[in-house]
Parts: sequence; C-alpha cells; structure tokens
Amino acid sequence: MNELALKYGCNPNQKPSRIFMEDGSDLPIQVLSGRPGYINFLDAFNGWQLVRELKAATGLPAATSFKHVSPAGAAVGLPLTDTLAKIYWVDDLGELSPLACAYARARGADRMSSFGDFISLSDVCDKDTALLIKREVSDGVIAPGYTDEALEILKAKKKGNYNVIQIDPDYVPDPIERKQVFGITFEQGRNELKVDDELLANIVTENKEIPESAKIDMAIALITLKYTQSNSVCFVKDGQAIGIGAGQQSRIHCTRLAGSKADNWFLRQCPKVLGLKFKDTIGRADRDNAIDLYIGEDYMDVLADGAWERIFEEKPEVFTREEKRAWLDQLQDVTLGSDAFFPFSDNIDRAQRSGVKYIAQPGGSIRDDLVIDACNKYGMAMVYTGIRLFHH
Repeated sequence: MNELALKYGCNPNQKPSRIFMEDGSDLPIQVLSGRPGYINFLDAFNGWQLVRELKAATGLPAATSFKHVSPAGAAVGLPLTDTLAKIYWVDDLGELSPLACAYARARGADRMSSFGDFISLSDVCDKDTALLIKREVSDGVIAPGYTDEALEILKAKKKGNYNVIQIDPDYVPDPIERKQVFGITFEQGRNELKVDDELLANIVTENKEIPESAKIDMAIALITLKYTQSNSVCFVKDGQAIGIGAGQQSRIHCTRLAGSKADNWFLRQCPKVLGLKFKDTIGRADRDNAIDLYIGEDYMDVLADGAWERIFEEKPEVFTREEKRAWLDQLQDVTLGSDAFFPFSDNIDRAQRSGVKYIAQPGGSIRDDLVIDACNKYGMAMVYTGIRLFHH
C-alpha cells in the first residue's frame, strides 16, 4: 500500500489529507485497528524514532508518550519502585514487564500532559503493556509488533476504534527529508546524530565525575530533545524524563517549565501526597487533577469548603510552601539536557533548585564562562556536546 487517506488534516476543515510514499514504495506501516489522523501519525513517527534510538543507545526497552508532536514523557524499562508504582496508578497490576515499566514511567512522569497521548514502543507490545494502555485515556499506539493477547486487548479499546499501528522495524528512510510550507519545499539532511560516550567526553567543569547511570540519563535527555519542539529542555532521573519544557521562545522559560514538572513529579512522592484519601468514585484522571492543584499555588481550589468533600474522604492539611521546599531539597542527581546553549547562568540557578547535578548541552554562548562558573559553584558536572538539537 503506497498511500493512506486520513479523515482530515490538523483540523477538520483541512481536506483532503493523506500520507504516502513519494518514491512509489509501500508505506512501512499497517493500521491494525482504528483510523489514525494527521496529528496521530506525526506523533507516531516522531515517537517511533525516539524509542528506536533510546533502545539502540541503552539496550533497554523504551516508550514515549506524545502530545502535539512533542513528548510528554520518555523512559526505558527499569523496574518501578513501590512509590513510583503508586504515583503512576499501577500498584494494583503486580510485577510488570520491562516494556510496561517503560510506558508506566513515560506516561506517569507528567500525567496531566499525557492525558489523551499517542504511545510509541520500541519492542513488540506484550500483554502487560496492553493492559496498562487499556486503562488509560489514549489516542493510539505504534510498535514493531503485538502479541496475539496484546492485540486482542487493544482492538477492544474504544469499542474497536482505538488506533493500533504496526511499523516495519527494518524501515530506513531516505537520508534527505523534505516538507512543504506555503507551497514551498524545504529540504535538509536527517538528524542522524548518534548519542554515545564520545559525544559526552568533553567535560568542561571542575567536577569531572559522571557515573554510567548519569550517562544513560544524558542519552535519554538528548534523544528526547531531538524529537521535542524547540526551544526545549529535558530533566531526567533514573532512566526517565521527569520534566520536559518544549516550544518556548526563551530558554529560561523552558528550564522553568521543565523544572516545575520535575518538581511536581517529586512532590507526588511525598508521604503527605501519597497519604491523600480519595473517594472511591474519583477516577485516575480526576485524582491527577486534584493532586496537581493540591501541590500547586491554587490548592484552595480543592481544599475550600464545598470542594474537598466531593474529592476526598477527609480534608487534607495544606501542603505549605516550606514543607514543599524541604521535600524538594531531597531531590538529587538529576540530569539536564538542553537542545541549544544556555545564554545566561540563571538557567543553572533554576536547575539547581530541582536537584540537577549533571548537564549536557552544546555550549557556544558568549557567556559560557559564567555558565561554567555557576556549575562549579554548585558542584555540577557539565558536558559540552558541540551539537545543537533544534526540532521544528
């Protein structure tokens, strides 16, 4: 099959819409269920590239949760701690497969942004992963294959309308890519950057110690940034993105956005948040919304009289600013990646507040010396890759 008609383009008024192979070859995908749309395929193809590269760089199964052509989360398949299983709402599922762990991490890091996501998986989707996907609000999934059990589970989702795409894992695109804007064709070489130890060798700070675990996190950050709308910054901890700031015109706004998401990820693990007693009638999405409000500045939206009674079995205590700061001060050894250089040291100051110890960025600012000085002040180790990773 050389082409596939879509329901419409980015918006319902944009018709006709299709995907096709200009060289006349067959599309490298099969739609096994549903009718994916234009944005679904943008998310699917960007996400597939991301997880394929994560798997190649780490040797671990990988998953990503995409929304509007940027990842809301990305992770490799490391086992979940009891606390992570609880904040990701998978503690009732028992021991999960590595691929299911990868998706639980990718989905769970920023559950607000991942709501209604498109999923990409590096490996054949198994029953564990399909059962996890079944219970979440999602638009679809792309993977190199599906077990019979997994496919049966996914085909039943959304009354048979859930989008399930299988991609040929051996498909290799042309090294030149093109797209049209306003009837004008743009052409460039694909970004085939390989993230390896050589790319991470130029440590420019006084602290030269970067453990292997942090190098894996650097690879995750940089590969994630390759497929994140620029400007972009990515915080990573223990094999998963915990905060992604995408599409901001100012880099400090990227860092603040990603840092606030990383903070929220860690605040959810505080015993005060884990101890919230929700009513049995409150679903996962509503719990996510309530927690997001509770740990933020608008906490009275859920703690006000007449509001909390609809959500909680008993009224929670206020999570004070001082308590939140004390808990966040325990977050350590976070890795930060940036798709372009930091123009000012304020980015480093903000990163330090979210536990960042390791940084990977291209370098090349006229204020590089001030950025390095800030890293040295905090004892951080920073790598200059020399490679920018803009994605548009």
